[in-house]
Amino acid sequence: MPSLRPAAWLLALTLACAPWPAASAAPALQTGDLVFQTSRSRQSAAIQAATHSPLSHVGLVEVTAEGTFVVEAVQPVRRTPWERWRARGEGGRVLVLRASGLAPAQREAAVREARRHLGKPYDLRFGWDDEALYCSELVHKAYARGAGLSLGRQQALSELDLRELGPALRERYAGHVPLALRLLTPASLAEDAALQVVSSDYDIATALQRCAGAAARKGKCRPLP
Repeated sequence: MPSLRPAAWLLALTLACAPWPAASAAPALQTGDLVFQTSRSRQSAAIQAATHSPLSHVGLVEVTAEGTFVVEAVQPVRRTPWERWRARGEGGRVLVLRASGLAPAQREAAVREARRHLGKPYDLRFGWDDEALYCSELVHKAYARGAGLSLGRQQALSELDLRELGPALRERYAGHVPLALRLLTPASLAEDAALQVVSSDYDIATALQRCAGAAARKGKCRPLP
């Protein structure tokens, strides 16, 4: 049985969930915005436990004349109408982040890159090839290839807090958990200093302390309001 050790750095993005106001107006979304939510998927609880964050899913916004959509890696990679996407998350809560210092054309290029993968399967094993993709992998690759901006930080699976996930991981990987596997989580994307907060339904306390902790670990960090 492999030893699954926790990752202290993930304490940096523990978020307290605030209730979604019944009459809340939709945020002013732009193409290329990153939208995060607490998914209701079967693996959401595992992602939250491993990262100490309620942010378990992320997608990219596309605003068109036909409406607003989210390009996301689910099963399969698809383009989901915004209101349907928001309603799918727990409590309708959303964190919207925007890449700073980029022209609209660059953000649009990132979305075009994400759309190239429409129809591909979701990657349950969290690999890094393009045959199948998971949500934060799709967003990272879209910005890296489409806009030349690398967001988030890959980590080894062993860096995550796997204390509650041992049995599930052994089942998923047929008894051989690849602790050296490198992956990128929604929480890692959300703490990238290149992203600015547009709107948030998550109340984030002690942000400066978390940022200081991440800086001490030489990670990229900016405090969230």
